[in-house]
Amino acid sequence: MDIEQFREYCLSKKGVTEELPFGPETLVYKVMGKIFALTGLDSEIFTVNLKCDPERAVSLREEFSFIIPGYHMNKKHWNTVNFERTPSKMASELVDHSYDIVVSGLTKKLQTELAQL
Repeated sequence: MDIEQFREYCLSKKGVTEELPFGPETLVYKVMGKIFALTGLDSEIFTVNLKCDPERAVSLREEFSFIIPGYHMNKKHWNTVNFERTPSKMASELVDHSYDIVVSGLTKKLQTELAQL
């Protein structure tokens, strides 16, 4: 999955916005105002920070060398994934997992608004 496929995939999800809140070099994807994915546009290697269940985060890091603790993020809840080395199906699944975790943590009001979109 390249950066354009990543963008399209993220933006195809319900309630997602694309923003640059940290400056022009960091592309951020939010669902109902909450971050679920971000990537640096000035990096030589295409990596993405994704939210992850803490136990699964550790398991993924142990199993795959291209997944490391989240760069500049809470390392318990975030992984940095090298998308240049990640199979496309797995990349999509990791984005889905991040999105789902963030959605499950939304308030009931925001979850209702999301469901109505």
